Amino acid sequence: MNRIARRALALLLLTFALLFGLCFFLWEYVTQAGQWVMHPGSPHVYDEGRLASGILTDRSGEPLLDLSGGRTYHADPLTRRSTLHWLGDREGNISTPLYSHYALTMTGYDLVNGLYHYGSQPAQMRLTLSVQAQNAALEAMDGRKGTIAVYNYKTGALLCAVSTPTFDPNNVPDIAGDTTGAYEGAYLNRFLQVSYVPGSIFKIVTLSAALDSVPDILDRTFTCTGVYEMEGGEVTCERAHGEQDLKTAFANSCNCAFAQVMELLGGETLERYVKQLGILEPVSFDGFTSESGNFDIRNAAPVQIAWSGIGQHKDLINPCRYLSFVGAVANGGTGVLPHLVDGVELGGREVYTARTQREDRILSTQLARMIQEYMRNNVASNYGDENFPGLTVCAKSGTGEVGSERRPNAMFTGFVMDEEYPLAFFVAVEDGGYGSQVCVPIISQVLAVCKEVLDADPF
Repeated sequence: MNRIARRALALLLLTFALLFGLCFFLWEYVTQAGQWVMHPGSPHVYDEGRLASGILTDRSGEPLLDLSGGRTYHADPLTRRSTLHWLGDREGNISTPLYSHYALTMTGYDLVNGLYHYGSQPAQMRLTLSVQAQNAALEAMDGRKGTIAVYNYKTGALLCAVSTPTFDPNNVPDIAGDTTGAYEGAYLNRFLQVSYVPGSIFKIVTLSAALDSVPDILDRTFTCTGVYEMEGGEVTCERAHGEQDLKTAFANSCNCAFAQVMELLGGETLERYVKQLGILEPVSFDGFTSESGNFDIRNAAPVQIAWSGIGQHKDLINPCRYLSFVGAVANGGTGVLPHLVDGVELGGREVYTARTQREDRILSTQLARMIQEYMRNNVASNYGDENFPGLTVCAKSGTGEVGSERRPNAMFTGFVMDEEYPLAFFVAVEDGGYGSQVCVPIISQVLAVCKEVLDADPF
């Protein structure tokens, strides 16, 4: 009898083990099967590590890339070059995590049918980019290195994000053998993978902190003689601006005035606002993640802290993150994350639709409106409304000094305040010189095209 009991117990334990194993497998299948199928080595999904089926289009539905049969790009060489850093090249030198991020959606995978329909009905991924805006931006750069980006600060849709230098994936130059420097950094998406010395566009941050934390800042004036002596050195301006209030100093981009603002503000206070505004944090969307920024005043002398408030010293900002910051200013203090994918259609139905992703409030509505007013004054009194016909533009220029052996980087950022054209923009031209002189003609051309794009389709 004892032998029968022991055998029954052993059988019961084996049954429980079998049931446990079966339940564990089913749980793993339900929760992990998608990852198993989408493993980078899967020959059913990928061709040499890339999705083997699907069509990518711009916001209007114009095909940009067919992933099947060895990748077929747009027929226009200009479009191929302007969209390269988002679509990638055939050799995989340009990283595009877009495909792996949306692999499950693009393949139509589900637990019941698996990949049964994959390839028989190619998915269509609709990007937020406009071909017209991309091409206008690339042409406006006219061979210069840098980046231009424009996005809808209400919805987060990227209308334009161009990185230069670029190349035609159908006619790849000898980049490795190039000795002219024309293709230096061609594999980098400068909108995401580069952080720049901001120069005076950083004064938007310093202005925000001063307006919010220095009680009598609006009653003060600041005198500029062209040089302002401080402990550890001096801060210089291009010319003597004389006596100015804060708004005029911001419009003049007066370094000496902002050095005096920094004395009132203090490095620790500015550092707190830098963290509050989130301008150092990376941005993640659609599988992409941007570079981080930098603000470091540890062991810095007062003059170095002043230069940090002016956008020099060790300051670095990433274009994507700073674009979302100025978008938050335009949006009343609440930011919206950019996104590249508007939707995915498979088998005649929409299987993915982008949603606006709002960030936490970083500025009060009142403070955001004050900054808007100051940036609007910059355009009206300095950059010129005539450069932006039909648009109410608010902006700030910058000249990022990167060393005595190189020309400074030209920087320009801002937004449009018209309800029907909620556009924020960022321009960086490497070795370009003065921000407003170089960047205003560039962004003027691009915004004009973006205005036409929104007139046709306002998302």
